[in-house]
Amino acid sequence: MDNNCAYCMEGELVAQFGIKICELETSKVYLFKEQSHKGRVIVAHKKHVSEIVELTAEERAAYMEDINRVAEALHKAFHPQKVNYGAYGDTGHHLHFHLVPKYTDEYEWGGVFAMNPGEKFLSDEEYDSLIEEIKKYL
Repeated sequence: MDNNCAYCMEGELVAQFGIKICELETSKVYLFKEQSHKGRVIVAHKKHVSEIVELTAEERAAYMEDINRVAEALHKAFHPQKVNYGAYGDTGHHLHFHLVPKYTDEYEWGGVFAMNPGEKFLSDEEYDSLIEEIKKYL
């Protein structure tokens, strides 16, 4: 655990960019507040590790199962044409994946997604609605 890590500490640190949806076996799932890509989420490992190579083979397999479970929920909930997966962590050293639904008729189709374009934020009710839709399929 790292006291400066948003994913370890949650609360105000993570609330700057995400809303907790749930916890799965090995991960915590957050709705990314910036919703230029409808349904964008973060799947953060519960252990404070920086790199996927720091997990055991069993931990890595279980984490990938969580990521897959969330991706399936996004496909069922929002029917994107593609989900992009990004695991960067250059500045925040806690293993996490961005799952970014992409739609052919919308923002940034055919290219890499922007980390935080800062263009589309929703009302609390709209966030709640997205979260409930995702939870239906988790």
